Amino acid sequence: MMKRIGYRQAVARQTESLEIGRRSVARSLDGLDVDVLAGKAIGLAGIGASYQAALAGALYLRACGMRAFAYTPTDLYGHTDAAADAFIALSSSGQSREISDVMQEASEAPRLAVCRGSDNPLTDLTGAVLATDSGADNGASSTGYTGTLLALGMLIDRLAGNSFDWARLPIAVATVLSGAEQAAGQAARLLQGRTSIDIVGAGVSFANAGEAAMLIREAVRVPASGWDTLNYLHGPMESQDAATGLIAIGDGREVKIATDVAAFGCPSVLVTRRTDVASADRLVVISIPALGNAIADAILEIIAIQLIVGDMQDAAGLTDIVFRYRQTDIKLKPWSPTEV
Repeated sequence: MMKRIGYRQAVARQTESLEIGRRSVARSLDGLDVDVLAGKAIGLAGIGASYQAALAGALYLRACGMRAFAYTPTDLYGHTDAAADAFIALSSSGQSREISDVMQEASEAPRLAVCRGSDNPLTDLTGAVLATDSGADNGASSTGYTGTLLALGMLIDRLAGNSFDWARLPIAVATVLSGAEQAAGQAARLLQGRTSIDIVGAGVSFANAGEAAMLIREAVRVPASGWDTLNYLHGPMESQDAATGLIAIGDGREVKIATDVAAFGCPSVLVTRRTDVASADRLVVISIPALGNAIADAILEIIAIQLIVGDMQDAAGLTDIVFRYRQTDIKLKPWSPTEV
């Protein structure tokens, strides 16, 4: 378990956290037999932010030519043997009771845990861990989520034989943290006071849409929902008006969604790698670098949104809040207010 820190403080340490994580994951990978996953249908199991990371990891595995599926524990209870041939269990703390439950059920399959550290019950259960060393975090996951994405990206690249240089990531993160700060503040002011916020993205950005919705719910206490881009066009956007808000993530159809919705009068934000789209009335565009790796690009996307959420939290007078609703039965050890 790691120390709990304020939300803004957690976002601000992303560059440091990811550089430490990059080195830690590389060392861990050198000591793991990842070939046990080769040629198998892989199930990625997660809950909360870790489920959003599972979605991203499964999509990237499939893009690299491997069979993979993301599962919540509810999907797996009593059915792990039919779900996959091998499992990657995601839990930053390693303390999520539900993930431990389904990994116990999957005891006959190869299993690998992705956690913040190596000293936790999930590591003991699976027998193999990819430690992210993401360090201190807020209850609304920031370094924990990006650290999990980093570990998955590096693991999958090792499995697929990809040659992406992950040393480029912390440098790009520093660029986003400094270069997107002003636009993120403008976006936060535009979205402040919305009755609800939709976040839209495709592929790995869909995973980020769900994570962004969780962040807004947890840190700003505003109802928010994540949507797949094409699914959003089939009715869900109909509720958007001047009282609601939108964040679109992407470089394709998401651009038109953001500009169209802004024209309808709905405050909108576009997080994109395109450079030919400008901010306009009711539209703020946040430009981020393109690294050419789906997981690395996803990390830059969510950090830009974390900046927005930090400004929204401050404006709402909720700086460094803790969760109001504590569940006492979802962790394997009692919760402490100084830990995450």
